[in-house]
Amino acid sequence: MTASPDQGSKRGRWPTAIRTATVCAAPIIAALPFASAHADSLTLPPISIGAGIRADYTNTSSKDTTANANDFNVDDVRLYISGAATSMIKFTFNTEYTGSGSGAGSNKVEVMDAIARFEYSPQFNIWAGRFLPPSDRANLYGPFYANHWGVYRDGVQDGYANVAVGRDNGAAYWGDFGGLKVSAGLFDVPGTSAGSDKASSVILAGRVQYDFWDKETGYWLNSTYYGDKNLLAIGAAGQSADGDTSYSFDFLMEKNVPGTGVFTVESEYAKYKGLTGGGFDSSGDAVKNDGEYALVSYLFPQPTGPGKIQLLGKYAQAKTDVSSGTDPKMRTSEFDLGYIVKQFNVRGYLFYIKQNFSDTTAPDASYAGVGIQVQI
Repeated sequence: MTASPDQGSKRGRWPTAIRTATVCAAPIIAALPFASAHADSLTLPPISIGAGIRADYTNTSSKDTTANANDFNVDDVRLYISGAATSMIKFTFNTEYTGSGSGAGSNKVEVMDAIARFEYSPQFNIWAGRFLPPSDRANLYGPFYANHWGVYRDGVQDGYANVAVGRDNGAAYWGDFGGLKVSAGLFDVPGTSAGSDKASSVILAGRVQYDFWDKETGYWLNSTYYGDKNLLAIGAAGQSADGDTSYSFDFLMEKNVPGTGVFTVESEYAKYKGLTGGGFDSSGDAVKNDGEYALVSYLFPQPTGPGKIQLLGKYAQAKTDVSSGTDPKMRTSEFDLGYIVKQFNVRGYLFYIKQNFSDTTAPDASYAGVGIQVQI
């Protein structure tokens, strides 16, 4: 959350360029003194193992401070493991680094995905465990399969309730029917609602998407395919628990014009009405907010050295509903100069992010820096 997104970012999945290692136990019984002359060999099923890291240097300038902050950050570190017990019964286990520092996870690694996957056909699949519920495209592609660097910083993307890294515990059905993709499931209400009247509820989540041009297969999604697909896709997702709802609409168009380059346009509108990862406000009410963003990018067709240059711009606006007073707004602008060496496996960015607030909730700030992503 395809390289399926797990394409996720939030969200995660095993990378498209992952190497598959088949581990076989040698007939070691034959080497033991008590072994029979006809010792059997043991062969384990294929296991895919991969890893990914996103790290950056950021210079932060805030209106309320006189000195800029300079930080080297490890944003994401993930380990991907998947395998098959049979041709139709599979398992996925992915981890995520929680960050360091007070309130940021204390430098730990947590379970991101733990999925029992029953995949009978493209049209009929059942997943159970911890994974990304049916939600917006941005949640289903995650930071490693996003088109831009500053993913999930705009207050719009990936605002659905979650227990960890956009994930929740539950079960879901999903299926591909040509250009139509559908998914639906039941999930726990995350800990943000513990002690509230929603603590005993379950979340009903669903998503429907249609690809008018090339088709996207699998559960996870991408923010871009770097020209490997020509896409015109629209999607809608919603979640509900005891009358609280959240829903979103997303759009992605990508066109590879031979000799000219790859043009991408992505947008989303989201409304989180009491069922959100934002928790509760000072009055004890669930945070409610809505917002939208638009993103455009252009990937040059000719390589410059080992990679290709990409230009990207994004603008987002998010509004939070509060119990009293004026609803604060946050506006986020992002400009990226990307260097795409091996799509999602090797890429780097020069980025600039500017955030403005309509009230004193937080000071206006800007972030400029260099980011690098590597996956194996």
